[in-house]
Amino acid sequence: MKTYERISIVGVLLLFVLILAECRKENKNNGNNNQQIADGKQTFRFDTYGDESFWSGLLHLDSAIAGAQNGGYGPGVSPKTALAVGLKVDATALPPDVVAGIQAGTISLDDPATTLALLKLGAVVGVKGTFSSAGKLQAIGVTCAICHSTVDNSFSAGIGNRLDGWPNRDLNVGAIISLTDNAKPVASLLHVDEPTLRTVLGLWGPGKFAAILFMDGKALKPDGTVAANLIPAAFGLKDVKLTTYTGWGDIMYWNGFVANLEMHGKGSFSDPRLNNSTKYPIAVENGFFDVINNPDLITSKLPALAAYQHSIAAPRPPAGTFDATAAAAGRMIFTNKAKCASCHSGPAYADNVLHTGAEIGIDDFEASRSPTDKYRTTPLGGLFTRSKGGYYHDGRFATLNDVVDHYNTSMSLDLTTTDKSSLVEYLKSL
Repeated sequence: MKTYERISIVGVLLLFVLILAECRKENKNNGNNNQQIADGKQTFRFDTYGDESFWSGLLHLDSAIAGAQNGGYGPGVSPKTALAVGLKVDATALPPDVVAGIQAGTISLDDPATTLALLKLGAVVGVKGTFSSAGKLQAIGVTCAICHSTVDNSFSAGIGNRLDGWPNRDLNVGAIISLTDNAKPVASLLHVDEPTLRTVLGLWGPGKFAAILFMDGKALKPDGTVAANLIPAAFGLKDVKLTTYTGWGDIMYWNGFVANLEMHGKGSFSDPRLNNSTKYPIAVENGFFDVINNPDLITSKLPALAAYQHSIAAPRPPAGTFDATAAAAGRMIFTNKAKCASCHSGPAYADNVLHTGAEIGIDDFEASRSPTDKYRTTPLGGLFTRSKGGYYHDGRFATLNDVVDHYNTSMSLDLTTTDKSSLVEYLKSL
């Protein structure tokens, strides 16, 4: 065999070895990544981060849910009541006998004891119950899924397969908090009496939450309307750098913010921007700018949680929910005449750029509550899942037609009636 032939064969063998090594490395990395996503899914669905000390220890929601007949107080919370305030039930967690009992009517959805049974099964989406050996409810905690998951209603309204990442626009957080017999800790935090707090909570309505209220104490907008924002989607965020309406930070930052300061989990969190008594008096009074817990039940879980959220693609709209021909024409309008693509660009339909209120033709109230003083471009993927409650951060536009009309006016786009109709169909197709 000639020398150059030997060298050629050796080269091919070396290349083969290198390729094999890279394949093994890639498979190992994929395996690690898959495990991280699986861990994040578990965290997203079931981890309370120790927030039971707030929801049960301070607010007594466990006792409110159980009711007087089950060791708590008051009438208790039946499944019908829970569903009415927007809580969801994971049908896949229901054993066949429970399914049969609900269908036959032998298991009552008017009885708080049934709610306790569902909690024992881990079937209430985003709510986790802790029970004694005797079966008594001892504590309630909440998870990320309570706000950022819903169900497909395949069993019945509010009961079905989980849809992680979908905003729960039925969830009435204010009504849930108002179930407590002890709202004083929250009222004291905000320097109001309990009746005032309950009034404000009642104004939130389904699908809204006022996260920054607990930083700056601003319950109302300058026009006197309630200052609460729509629960956002947690899907389609892989290419989105700023995951809040006003660009507070990336997904790991905001998950840490919410887990510590909104869910009241037991972790550690630091943001010097909150140490501003003029802008965030409530945060400064309560030391929210530098929270330390030992052990920290949150921080180590944030990478996996983010990996899971980034793995959730924006869902596609169901067939027949938009006019495909009009949507095709609307795509051209979106890209050109309407100038939508100048901000809503890339795979996520978001430019990762901050904008002033004037740039998008609205007031700067909510932007001014953020350290950025601006709004970020909202991703548009899976827009159909966010139709309930309206559009924009606070639902100020009831329909997509209203959104298009707003931009047509504020940006002087000169869109025709056909242009606007086609653009709406395209938005419905995303």
